Amino acid sequence: MSRTYAIPDLHGRLDLLDRAIDAVARHAAGMASTIITLGDYVDRGPQSRQVIERLMNWRPDESKVVNLKGNHEAMMCAVCENRAELDWWIRNGGGETLGSYDQSPTLPDLRAIPTGHLNWIANLPLMHVDRHRIFVHAAVDPKAPLDQQNEETLLWKRYSGGADVGHGHRHVVHGHHADPRAPLAGRHKTNLDGLAWKTGRLVIGVFDDDRPGGASEYLEVFGREM
Repeated sequence: MSRTYAIPDLHGRLDLLDRAIDAVARHAAGMASTIITLGDYVDRGPQSRQVIERLMNWRPDESKVVNLKGNHEAMMCAVCENRAELDWWIRNGGGETLGSYDQSPTLPDLRAIPTGHLNWIANLPLMHVDRHRIFVHAAVDPKAPLDQQNEETLLWKRYSGGADVGHGHRHVVHGHHADPRAPLAGRHKTNLDGLAWKTGRLVIGVFDDDRPGGASEYLEVFGREM
């Protein structure tokens, strides 16, 4: 039996990422598994740079790690590549990210962000699909084939309240739509984003690869409230 672990939005909380890595390792107990991080590694919390570096260097022996792109990584790249205004990023928590690179949000030198970090972000996949599930940062269009999904939908869309839609026979696992009550699990999709950067509570979904539907269980890790 193999499992997949899904870790939602971290937003600069290195403490929660480190605890999640430990919790998954203990739970997997050496069994081959897939670990998926659902994007939004940067902004709002205090250690965005450190979260990126930890993820870039995380290569567990027994597991495959898949880091997905979130809308906050897309925003960061757009600003650093001069495709979007700095103010937009700052309004959405980018000041904390700049602080983690020792830059002031008022007059930052964006060259302080290593090219290697931006290249890593640029190459992150937008979704991960297995036999029973689709893992994505924000949402999947249930009417479009998987190879014709819109990037805007995958990174930015929010499901309307109470919507419980998957994609064909596959269950959708996502973050992005922060709700302290997470996990919010329906028959066809699961939202794991519990506003962890602020609440200090991170929920990790555990999925049995041979069994369709939602999580078989959840792991929780805790840090300080902000």
